Amino acid sequence: MTRVDLVIAGGGIVGLATAYRFQERFPGRRIVVLEKERDVAEHQTGHNSGVLHSGIYYKPGSLKAQNCRAGKLAMEAFCEEHGIAFDRCGKVIVAVDESEFPALDRIFERGQASGVQCEMIGTERLGELEPHAAGVRAIHVPEAGIVDYREVCRKLAELISQRGAEIRFGHRVRGLRQSDREVVVETTGGDVSGELLVNCAGLHCDRVTQMGGVRPEAKIVPFRGEYYELTPEATHLCRNLIYPTPDPKFPFLGVHFTRMIHGGVECGPNAVLAFAREGYRKRDINPRDLFESLTYVGFLRMASRHWRTGMGEMWRSFSKQAFVKALSRLLPAIRAEHLEAAPAGVRAQALSPDGTLVDDFLVQPNERIVNIGNAPSPAATASLNIGKLVVDRLVERIG
Repeated sequence: MTRVDLVIAGGGIVGLATAYRFQERFPGRRIVVLEKERDVAEHQTGHNSGVLHSGIYYKPGSLKAQNCRAGKLAMEAFCEEHGIAFDRCGKVIVAVDESEFPALDRIFERGQASGVQCEMIGTERLGELEPHAAGVRAIHVPEAGIVDYREVCRKLAELISQRGAEIRFGHRVRGLRQSDREVVVETTGGDVSGELLVNCAGLHCDRVTQMGGVRPEAKIVPFRGEYYELTPEATHLCRNLIYPTPDPKFPFLGVHFTRMIHGGVECGPNAVLAFAREGYRKRDINPRDLFESLTYVGFLRMASRHWRTGMGEMWRSFSKQAFVKALSRLLPAIRAEHLEAAPAGVRAQALSPDGTLVDDFLVQPNERIVNIGNAPSPAATASLNIGKLVVDRLVERIG
């Protein structure tokens, strides 16, 4: 059995960033990253829309706000150092009518309190930035940007491997055994013993948390986000990033337009319950995953409060015209023929037993394990700073 100083479960961007930061703090320590797939960034990270978030949406002082602001600067510096393309292209958050002004004002106030470079603009300036966008008022965030997070992960994997870390692919975590001196991680590829374990298992993080004898504070309920891509003839309709004013009662940002770093414009996503934790297609069904979601008291309570919104999201999943209608609130010129189907993503949404969708990052440590129980957007942007936060927690446990 392999024995190392640190085992990390999960080869997404948070797991790799944690390994990278641990090596910076403790050079020479032995690390194994366990990844059940055949490559890094195969799930949430690899299906990310690639936005470098500014932190404007998040409550000042929250883990999201703190880590996003510092993490964005760290991510940009990392990309510059290693020749990874990124673009501070800017974004606009648009209010299409006066009813959205209070929510837009709250976002602007949060941005200012967190030190985000942003300005409130009117229709004239909005027309200069995004000539085809609808809106009577908007927030311009010039520091928002785009990047390819798969490319970031490939570089992180290369760097940590050069420093002596081992990434083991095809190793699914099946169980954990703990003693006073170690954590034994049982995997499909054999057991690995570590002084410490970091659980960055993403869509399966609550299950790994439970394997370690800790009751998860929230359960993961998977939501699929479906996208379209603008046809080449329609990409001129969106210059950079166009976002709606989000519904403050719902944790998702609503359908929006995102220019991609390698070209093209993505439109979406919606947010529908996935019938499998890795349910990227409508026909993907995992009976265990679906049963757990539908019988979880937190999901039932959330669904009872937001069923109208949920039905609207489901309708947009099956009706392209309904999806177009939602998009046309931001870009009135959009037509169905401008859209081509694009790959979907699945968000690991942590849901509390009272039906509240956990909005902030959630870290649950015990004696030898640090569990990342919720790492939604902007976790990719913030990953290098999240890695530092996790290492700080590990320092308290290192013998």
